[in-house]
Amino acid sequence: MNEPLENEYFRWLCAKVIQNKQPSTPSLTYWKLLNLLHSTEFAWIVLGDDNRAADGKELRSDFAFECKIKLPSEWNLMGCSVLEMLIAFSRRAEFDTDVPAHDWFWEFIENLNIKYSDAEFDKGLIEDALTVFLWRNYNKNGRGGLFPMDNPQEDQRSVEIWYQFAQYLVDQDRLP
Repeated sequence: MNEPLENEYFRWLCAKVIQNKQPSTPSLTYWKLLNLLHSTEFAWIVLGDDNRAADGKELRSDFAFECKIKLPSEWNLMGCSVLEMLIAFSRRAEFDTDVPAHDWFWEFIENLNIKYSDAEFDKGLIEDALTVFLWRNYNKNGRGGLFPMDNPQEDQRSVEIWYQFAQYLVDQDRLP
């Protein structure tokens, strides 16, 4: 394949969350959203969330192994994208539940209120939602973040994402 490596990697990431071949109808595609997620760096401000960034960056090694290629050394220096973090975290969520990773991914997107197809894509609204998520400007109950809860045990803005997920499973009565 003669396309740039970054494009190949992006398509590989997208294949992890898109189940069927993407139709060409803009109301049914999410390329613009996925591209924006991939071009936005995952910033973490709570200790422990650096592990989510490391998990996201580990996808690059999975890609290299799967495609039998050697990645340029500068790829190690690049930050983790929101897309990488969400895909990696959805894989961890699948491991701990009976829900497939791609379903978790889209649930996270819906929880962030940013599920906009290419036909209704609004970059500004999505960037605003990502800012709320990344800088933890969401509600204490997690609304506006990945894990909105009905009865949170603590202020979710100060809880590591991994523990938010565990509390979300309990709150939503979704333990396997």
